[in-house]
Amino acid sequence: MASSANADTVSNAQRRPPYWTGALYRPYPIGMGFWGGTQYSPEPRQGPPPGTVLRRERKWLKMLSQWNFYMDRNYRKIKERCRKGVPMSIRPRLVIPLRREPTKYEDCLRAEGDSKCIEDIKKDIHRQFPLHEMFSSEDKPGQQELFNVLKAYTIHFPEIGYCQAQAPVAAFLLMHMPAVQAFWCLVSISNKYLEDYYSPTMEVVQRDGYILQGLLKKVCPPVYRHLKRVNAEPMFYCTEWFLCAFTRTLPWDTLLRVWDIFLCEGVKVLFKTSLVILIGCLGTAKSRKQCPGLCETLARLRNPPEDILSEENLVYNVSRLDLTERDFQMEHQKQTKRLKVEKANGSGGTLRYVAKLPRDNLLDDFKENVYTT
Repeated sequence: MASSANADTVSNAQRRPPYWTGALYRPYPIGMGFWGGTQYSPEPRQGPPPGTVLRRERKWLKMLSQWNFYMDRNYRKIKERCRKGVPMSIRPRLVIPLRREPTKYEDCLRAEGDSKCIEDIKKDIHRQFPLHEMFSSEDKPGQQELFNVLKAYTIHFPEIGYCQAQAPVAAFLLMHMPAVQAFWCLVSISNKYLEDYYSPTMEVVQRDGYILQGLLKKVCPPVYRHLKRVNAEPMFYCTEWFLCAFTRTLPWDTLLRVWDIFLCEGVKVLFKTSLVILIGCLGTAKSRKQCPGLCETLARLRNPPEDILSEENLVYNVSRLDLTERDFQMEHQKQTKRLKVEKANGSGGTLRYVAKLPRDNLLDDFKENVYTT
């Protein structure tokens, strides 16, 4: 077995996210449980031929038997196979080892909790995947489990409290694992992958919005110029994408593929997915002509055409984007410096566009000044 593994060896462990050790899911058949909505598909999904699926399963089983080796010395192979899609039969075997505190989840459930957070959570529970059988009514187990996970998070991190965007992420996790595991996965994702996204100031989300804008200028200048012309600030369209990690945007099969890659490669996948949607919606002169103003542009970005969000199209175009690690690093440094200067000069930070966002776009989580520390 060792000689077979050595044949694939590529020592590139330094380039992998330090947190990811596998997908988070237990099996949940694609489309199963949805009665409608973005995630529902009336047609059976046309997956790879059975022979291809079987070959992929065998490769994953071999890789799982030498998981530590691949994580340390051949992470590129894991990355390559995640981009092709983790076989559904394999997902439940790829459980992320999480740092857990024994009885912590149960202790949080027994605690009283902050009354404001509890009230806000109760208001949001019914909005999460209402057309899925787990969350369709109060007597379904999903709503109670979702309440428990979100409540436990606010007690575990009282300085953060509750953010609306956590609810769809937690609901997505509950479709694939028991509540206690979903809680610790939410903790891991919030602390590692989406670090500081759910803090009260939202400063990191604002910064990442400007990073997205800078990357768009590099890969598709016409779309960048159009958004600037209609005064579409990044936070107008990317807030929900980033905070909810696309759980409220993508069809179910596409969402699973994006999350496989997201957990393997890190938050840059959210940027790449955003860029593909922006270019798909506004990449042609005809599409930009159909969106002459801000309202038309935002309406198109909030409801992208189905073909743009299809699994194969989106994943294929994400992999084709001409962006390097250095591009991300340079843009990160540039926007971080820019916001520090604006903060020091008192010229930045006010979310003047908040009034234009409906409550469904997470308005309640914005503060008047995102740069207040």
